[in-house]
Amino acid sequence: MRLETLLPLGKVDPGLRQPETSLDLDTVGDDARLLEEIGYDGVCIEETKQDAYVVMTLAAAATTKLKISTAIAMAFPRAPAVTALSAWTLQKLAKGRFTLGLGPQVRAHMERRYGLQWSAPAPWMREYVQAVRAFWHTWQTNAPLDFQGDHYKLNLMSPIFNPGPISHPEIPIHLAAVNKLMCSVAGEVADGVRPHPICSPAFIENVMLPAVRVGAEKAGRSLDHFQVAMKPLVATAANQQALEARIRDVRARLSFYVSTPAYRPAFEFHGYGDLAREMSVLAREKRWEEMPAKVDDDLLNLFAVIGTYDQIGSRLRERFGKVVTTCEFSIAVNSPQDKEILAQIVKDTHAESSDDARAKISGQKAA
Repeated sequence: MRLETLLPLGKVDPGLRQPETSLDLDTVGDDARLLEEIGYDGVCIEETKQDAYVVMTLAAAATTKLKISTAIAMAFPRAPAVTALSAWTLQKLAKGRFTLGLGPQVRAHMERRYGLQWSAPAPWMREYVQAVRAFWHTWQTNAPLDFQGDHYKLNLMSPIFNPGPISHPEIPIHLAAVNKLMCSVAGEVADGVRPHPICSPAFIENVMLPAVRVGAEKAGRSLDHFQVAMKPLVATAANQQALEARIRDVRARLSFYVSTPAYRPAFEFHGYGDLAREMSVLAREKRWEEMPAKVDDDLLNLFAVIGTYDQIGSRLRERFGKVVTTCEFSIAVNSPQDKEILAQIVKDTHAESSDDARAKISGQKAA
């Protein structure tokens, strides 16, 4: 199983709170070089408080082997031409190491943060990916731009705006997904899927991957190289005492996720639909402090991977190694000892072969 990480190293998803450690743009290059030295497969960035393309440009410029990904960048607020050019430029800089991770947003953010008209995200994303690839095809081959869809009608490419061909034009596209429709779109037009942290291995295997296969079959595509890149919900620390504080943090984050209607299918799958609806009411009433207590240990351990530094690598492998190809994780590196610990976690995670995951993605029985 491959290993990647978000920046800053040891990033903890704060939910609605401010992160404990903010990303320092001045350290992105050094952190990326450290990851490459330790043996990481990739580094990625999510578009929350920074421009994902800018941060990954810093990482790409500082490294030579590390995979570079947006995980994820917002698709719809950017025209396909804008996303296509950002990705094309990053791929040229990274010399073939870039993956374009894209995601939609919920209706409230689309309308009230981005000022865009709402439309069903799955069909929109299908067309968006196709439009981005139409630009890439034109730039690489100099064929006329001609894309006609419901959202985009594109047929103008003046020479001054054509960046021309690059050495590695095949840029993988990964889509953030939870529901079946977006998973099907990923199978139809993308090269990978990025499940949300609340997607359990069972949910990925029994709900998401069958939908991916439906989309691939519809398009007549092979899934031989399709990726599943997971960002797990993790609580880890150097010792048991410090771990207890991390567990409290994860319990609070999970309570927020349970309250989010868009994630409800993942909880309903495991029989937590009633709790999800109850938590949504608490969230609407802004009763945030009451919500973590609703997350009992069974629910916590179902969705979170918990362990000390010497345990977490093997537990990530055991939880996700049979169903995902890439796992996201890191710890903060503040000393040579931390570096050694993280290097061992990388080895523990890499010890899992991807054969079983590849079989599950394609729908074949594992050897």
